[in-house]
Amino acid sequence: MATIPLTRRGAELLRSELQRLKTVDRHAVIQAISEARGQGDLSENAEYEAAKDKQAFIEGRIAEIESKLAAAQVIDPASLDAGGRVVFGATVELEESESGEQVTYQIVGDLESDIKQGLISISSPIARALIGKHEGDTITIEAPGGSREYDIIGVRYVG
Repeated sequence: MATIPLTRRGAELLRSELQRLKTVDRHAVIQAISEARGQGDLSENAEYEAAKDKQAFIEGRIAEIESKLAAAQVIDPASLDAGGRVVFGATVELEESESGEQVTYQIVGDLESDIKQGLISISSPIARALIGKHEGDTITIEAPGGSREYDIIGVRYVG
């Protein structure tokens, strides 16, 4: 299995979700199945079927997270010394050349990307254009609405 890059924060979030699934959600669904069984005929018991479906989802998610954590290569952005170069885990401040609009993104693994929180996947077009660049460089990103130019105004390595 190939390694999966994750920031330290992303790995902690996955471990936290795994802990919650194993200690809270798993026990709650077992209780729901037990209560549904107590209602009698299981062949027409919608609560029982729903609880069994939820149990299957939880067990599948537990297996998925455990597999991904086993294959994870955890990188702490705060310990990087890339000499101002944009690398995995870097937080990059950009300014759109035409409008002057500023945005900040952190380059993270596919599992932890969330554009609304400024976390972009290493495999995204923006991240691919940024990797290896330095503060002061200009990049061009081909977007569905046309190409856009951004100036890199800052590169930081924070956890």
